[in-house]
Formats: sequence, structure tokens, C-alpha cells
Amino acid sequence: MNGIDAWGFATDKPEPADNHRDRAHGPKAEPGYAVPTTTTDPSSATTGPSRPAGEALDPRRTARAALTRILEPGDETAGRWLREMGPEALWQTLSDDDAAPPPGASPAKVAGLRLRAARARPTADLDDVTALGGRFICPGDGEWPGQLDDLGDARPIGLWVRGTANLRLRALRSVAVVGARACTEYGAHLATTLGAGLADRGWTVVSGAAYGVDGAAHRGALAADGATAAVMASGVDHPYPRGHTELIGRIAEQGLVVAELAPGDHPTRSRFIQRNRVIAALTRGTVVVEAELRSGSLVTARRAQTLGRFTMGMPGPVTSGLSAGVHQLLRGEAAVVTDADEVIELVGSIGDLAPDREGRTRIRDHLDPVATLVLEALPARGTAGASRLAQEAGVPRDVTRAKLFELLSLGFVQKCGDRWELVRRAETTGRSRRGGT
Repeated sequence: MNGIDAWGFATDKPEPADNHRDRAHGPKAEPGYAVPTTTTDPSSATTGPSRPAGEALDPRRTARAALTRILEPGDETAGRWLREMGPEALWQTLSDDDAAPPPGASPAKVAGLRLRAARARPTADLDDVTALGGRFICPGDGEWPGQLDDLGDARPIGLWVRGTANLRLRALRSVAVVGARACTEYGAHLATTLGAGLADRGWTVVSGAAYGVDGAAHRGALAADGATAAVMASGVDHPYPRGHTELIGRIAEQGLVVAELAPGDHPTRSRFIQRNRVIAALTRGTVVVEAELRSGSLVTARRAQTLGRFTMGMPGPVTSGLSAGVHQLLRGEAAVVTDADEVIELVGSIGDLAPDREGRTRIRDHLDPVATLVLEALPARGTAGASRLAQEAGVPRDVTRAKLFELLSLGFVQKCGDRWELVRRAETTGRSRRGGT
């Protein structure tokens, strides 16, 4: 496809087949909502000043903030209600016991949501995130990453964000790095070096701040003084896991901490799964570093595939159960990658090519074909005369003699009277040794 892709990259590379389908429906902003002007200057990498506490709020923003406290992330039924009714009407409906329920809603579901609505305090939540130096962004805002709209009715209601960087601009060049929590040293090393390599090349490393691969990828990006973003399954003020409180604080200072859930909310098993869809949709591609056959990381990768994103895996030992899920993924549509250069070659724009890789060059690789024939005619042990070598090599005697003296000058053979033998030499390719074969 020629031209500009969905992220603003110029490209003439064919995209995955899923990229050619229409985006899932879902308005970028509700009718009547004034969409802020989108910043197109890449130098504008930070947001504006946070809203002072008590300042008047847009009612639609307030309604969306309330709904993040009421609705579970990824609830497509609720997402349809939001699309059809708008945030204010939906919040009003769920807050009023006497109001008619949303279309097609079961009484049990509405009753449960109304219990949650009773505790919603959106103004307090917005003030809390402002006090943290954060903000709440909605679809239609200039900072909203448009690729999240690919989720359709499963699109986030809004995102709570900590950090000064602009989320939309950081997401334009972003890669998800995910994998096992109980990773091996091998997996941690790969994730750290991959995170550092991507960050060093100007790419944002997105992950979930979990133990294992997630944490290693974030640390690699931070060590390279690069950009990283953590997508949480809890509120942005509720670090999880607790052991990563300091790491998440560093990410908020140097990058971004993002969550669908309102401040103070805690993670659950289903929220981890739904968090993964945001990671998949937000980024240009997902790399899996170590994953068992049943792993949330594979859920992220497969969601990325359905969204038309690039899906990649870093292979490990075939005997390792922690690499079994990655290997299964690689047998499908995922691409093998071994470092940041190969990742960027897939997800980047024209000219972002990984360097060609060749084995170590040996001295004999530079010999011409005739000299190689003469050299290979020499016995591994003992000596041979020029006439015998000419017969073995199938090369005229005068040419054989000339090539023998050429090989002598290069140090491959030595002359013993009127006979020739190989020079014993250590090969320069690691621990192996060679004679003349």
C-alpha cells in the first residue's frame, strides 16, 4: 500500500491482510462534542497544564469519568449503549433507579451497574488524578490515540494518564513487549536488551508493568533513557504489583502510566485480560518473549493479529515450557525476531532495515576456486608431491605449482624438500580447530 498508514507513517510495504478491512464502528466523539484541535507538531511532546481543582468540567468528560467507575473495561454491550446513547444519557440512566434501562439490558445487569453508579464521584476522581499530575483523556481529544478506535464497542471509555508526555505522539512509534511473569534469566535478558534497543532507536516500549518480561522491558527502556508506557489493570494511583511501586513511579516520571479504571480501583483476573486488548491496539506490533501454552501474553498477541497489527516472537530452547507458547505462535502468522533491528524492520517505515548478518569470514573464503582445489587435494596428514596434487585436483602441473607457492605465501602450506604439506593452524572461529580441510 502506497501513501500514509493509520499511524502517519509513509510506506509502500504491504500490510497484513487484516489491515485491509474497515475499522470497527464507533464514533470518535459524541454528537455536539467539540473535538479539540489535534497537535501535529512532533515537537509538542507534552500535554498542557493540568486542570486546577474545582474548575468547571465538560459534562461529557465528567460522564465518561463516572462511567469508568461503573462499567467494566472491554464490555461491548455497554460500549454499544455508550455509542447509541452518549455518555451523559447513559450515566443518567444508570444513576436513576426510575429511568428506563438501556436497550436490551437485562434487569440483573442494570441493577448491578446502578449499585456501582451510587459510588461514582467523577469530580473527586478528576481532582485526584490532577493532584497526581495526571489527567483524563477521552475519544476526540487531541491526545487520544486514534488506533484505539479499532476496538469498536470495546474501545476504552476514556484513559487515566500519569506522565507529562503526549500519549498520542508516543503511541505513533510504539511496540508492545510482553511475556512470562516467571521468566528465565534468558527471557529477562532478551526483554531488557530489546527494550533498550527499541528505546535507543526512538520507539516507545509498551508493556503491563508486571513481574518478569514486562518489568525487564520497562527497565531496559528506562536504562536507555528512552520512552516507555505501562498500561495498568488498576487505577493509575494503585501500583500493581506492589513490588514494582518504585518502577511504576519511574515510568510515570520518564514515560507514561495509563489505565482505564478510575483512581483507586484494584486489578482482577478479567481486568488483566481486558488490559491486554489496549496494549495490542495501542501499538504497531507485539513481541512475545517467553510464554507458556496458556499465557495472557498470547492473548495480547492474538488480539494484535485480529486488529491487523504485526505479531512477533523471540524463540527459546525447544525444551523450555516457557517458550512453548511462543513457538506455537511462530508456527502461525507471527514473525521470528531476535533483536530491536528486526522488530523495527517490520513495524517501521521505509528504510528501517535490519543489517545483513553473515557468518564470520575465514581466510580461505578469499581463495580463488583453483587454489581451493589444490589446497583440498593436500592430505590431512603427511606430504605429497606437486604431480600427485595436480592429479588429485585435476589442475595442470604448472598451474598447480603456481598455486602451491601462492598458498605458501598465504601460510596455508609449507614446502618439505620437493614435497608439500599443510600448515597446522588454529581456526579463529571460537573453540573449533582445523587443519587444511
